[in-house]
Amino acid sequence: MKFLIAGTGGVGGYFGAKLSAAGNDVWFLARGKHLDAMRKNGLHVRSTHGTFDVAPERIIAHPREADRPDVVLFCVKSYDNEAAAARLLDSPARSSMILSLQNGIDNEDTLGRLLPESVIVGGVAYISARIDAPGSIVETGGFQRIVFGTFDPAQASLLEPLSACFAHAQIRADCTDTIRTELWKKFIFISAMSAVSSLTRLTQGEILDVEESRMLVFNAMKEAEAVGVGAGIALEPLEKEKVFESMARFSRGTRASMAFDLVNKKPMELDALSGAVVRLGARLGVPTPIHATMYAALLPHHLLALQSAASQDSAAASTTIHTL
Repeated sequence: MKFLIAGTGGVGGYFGAKLSAAGNDVWFLARGKHLDAMRKNGLHVRSTHGTFDVAPERIIAHPREADRPDVVLFCVKSYDNEAAAARLLDSPARSSMILSLQNGIDNEDTLGRLLPESVIVGGVAYISARIDAPGSIVETGGFQRIVFGTFDPAQASLLEPLSACFAHAQIRADCTDTIRTELWKKFIFISAMSAVSSLTRLTQGEILDVEESRMLVFNAMKEAEAVGVGAGIALEPLEKEKVFESMARFSRGTRASMAFDLVNKKPMELDALSGAVVRLGARLGVPTPIHATMYAALLPHHLLALQSAASQDSAAASTTIHTL
């Protein structure tokens, strides 16, 4: 199959490299220093399951540089959805199948509105991977899995070739007919752990070692769960023992990607996680004091990072104009 990786970060880079290693026709979309490094030396992925390299000629700056893909793995940060979708709309990929592997519960709704010719497929990626240097991705969690499915039962058969492709690439990928619930299950976990990890600057293991911080994570998860139930999502009640047993599958040194963004003074997916819990909770009349507090504490960092990024973009544009 032919794939376009829209967002060659930890998630897109890892799964895209595995698909490429299995013989698929895969193109990697990137920008900035990461793009420059990959166009020069290719993409190098180090993981707990081996290493994978992607040739420089597979790296592109705009989806127009590749022919129409069968599937787009949409892996950009949620705050870049509209800009990334606009680039796809201006390319042969505008009518491809779009598999979102993003954090949050409403990315697919946004993509469906922005890319009306595409079949939108919901996806959940369980993996701990990140860009550790331009052109280099490291996966450290030791656990990689995708859960995906359509929102329209009539489209379910369209996923059969994709399932076979994942299996051939030795990617654990489970197709489900309850993708909305699966999105919420991850959202409940990641909205809590991302915020606590960012606020404490600690690894998952360090957080779970202390009973008070363990319970902060669990109570934040229960708060998000209550919002999901209020929204009509079919969710089984969370149990502490099962939650912490599930979290033990990941390396103790695992850190949320949002925590890396905070430390590196980058914009965060705050609005798609704790912010979404707070907004939807307010709409449904479900109290969310824990997430409201974490959101308020992290929001200034996010806004400062956005201001800094805007200033850098403006400076780059001015330099380009001056050079021309």
